[in-house]
Amino acid sequence: MTDGRGVLFVPYQDTLALLSVADALRICEDVYGMHARSSVVWSSPASFKLDVADGFNNHWHVKSALLKDIPTTGVRLYNYYDDGVHNTVGDLGCTRYIALSDPHSGEPVAIVDEHWSYAIRSAAAATLACKWMGPRRPKILGLVGIGTMGTNALRCLCSMYKFEEIRCTSRRPETRAAFARKWSQALGIAVVPKDSIEEVVRGADIAVGGTTSGDVVSREPWLKPGCTFISLARRELDPAGWSKMDKVVIDSWDFNMLQGEFRRMVESGQFAREQLYGEIHELVSGEKKGRERDDERILIHTTGLVSQDIALAHFLYRSALDKGLGTWLPRAGGEACTSGTGRRSST
Repeated sequence: MTDGRGVLFVPYQDTLALLSVADALRICEDVYGMHARSSVVWSSPASFKLDVADGFNNHWHVKSALLKDIPTTGVRLYNYYDDGVHNTVGDLGCTRYIALSDPHSGEPVAIVDEHWSYAIRSAAAATLACKWMGPRRPKILGLVGIGTMGTNALRCLCSMYKFEEIRCTSRRPETRAAFARKWSQALGIAVVPKDSIEEVVRGADIAVGGTTSGDVVSREPWLKPGCTFISLARRELDPAGWSKMDKVVIDSWDFNMLQGEFRRMVESGQFAREQLYGEIHELVSGEKKGRERDDERILIHTTGLVSQDIALAHFLYRSALDKGLGTWLPRAGGEACTSGTGRRSST
């Protein structure tokens, strides 16, 4: 049943107040449970893309899913600029929305700005796997890239562990120095800027790759015994090193195969499905064991699941209703109020 006041628009500023790191970690884990129960229905095709390079460098991505357990259905759409040098995929200026509807009627329910929920989901969906695959008591965290993904990985991991040292690096010395000052003060932990990626990764208990680079960033020989490497994008760990890890877990084989870098790694014979330890939902459900030895080197790699984005958008919608936030937009044949106050929808 939809709300007679119209369609609730939840803007970016409201989402910041409504979704915490703890919420994101919990919801992403819940959705992995849905995948284990096979209660997520994907769109066909799984991803629709419109990429126009010449003169525009413009990229549209559209994905959709129905989550039976909530229930809700949604479409995620985003548009960004990427000319191979400058990429706006994580910037507030790019287009990012999720449209939700009632799966029983098809009536519109909400439009949710997903800049914050996308940013925290990208980190939460991967870092939560450390509950099963992380070192027992990690002391050193290494961050390769300190943009949106690296910063949110830091937020997630610091809610799970108490580190003694955090290392970071980025393209520009002034950026990593400022990041180190800010987070040293915020966390009360030594955050140390490093000039090279190897200095960050070598000796780290947990290392996170979260850059926008299309090139290989980190190398397998730098990973010490017992290290967990979290790859949040593209080619964060050299493809030649994947088969040398003790365990590799990912969010979805099928969705990773839609990504060019991953597919080329598989098609070139550098990594095969038989070498995959499992998908994260198998850890959440207990179907697969987690870390079994302290010296295991483990890779966690995620490409992102729209099912989690839609679940987070639905959480934001319901939270906005409860707190009287958001703006009502008129539906066809109906009227809308100007504020988010009033009764809660049953959807």
